[in-house]
Amino acid sequence: MASAFSHAITAYAIGRGMSMRESLKFWLLGITCAVLPDADVIGFRLGIPYGHPFGHRGFTHSFLFALLLALFVVKVFCGQHNFFSREGLLLLVYFFLATASHGILDALTNGGLGVEFFYPFSTHRYFFPFRPVQVSPLDAGSFFSRRGIAILKSEFIWIWIPSLAVILFSFLVRRKKREGLSGNTN
Repeated sequence: MASAFSHAITAYAIGRGMSMRESLKFWLLGITCAVLPDADVIGFRLGIPYGHPFGHRGFTHSFLFALLLALFVVKVFCGQHNFFSREGLLLLVYFFLATASHGILDALTNGGLGVEFFYPFSTHRYFFPFRPVQVSPLDAGSFFSRRGIAILKSEFIWIWIPSLAVILFSFLVRRKKREGLSGNTN
């Protein structure tokens, strides 16, 4: 898995890339959606094997889970928006992408058993052919070590730099639009 930090910055970049300008509550919900799929690690304590459809990187990493969580978040936390309004659909797409980004990033790592993207239609687990991200340990203690530095380095290169580029690009586009609207070309 990628670290929670990288899942969070990815959710933020997705929102900025979609030109979402929302409240702190919105950003916290998006980050929660991006990190929440790893709650499946509780299955280890419950005796659920890693490779089980409800094990780590199983159902909670699927596109179905991303859709269900997005629907839940919009309904419960953004209830003032109709699902079929422009704003409601944008929120739904954002929370879906924030959640789905988790499995996508995990499929770019060099460890684990792969990601069960297509549950319940398939329990096959997938990796991308290109897997440059060092897999992050499941426990925080192992993260703060020499291995943790290598993980952060690979995440910085493959997740943070692209995320920061999206954030910067979206900032520049918004700034250019504001300048165009105000007639100020300086």
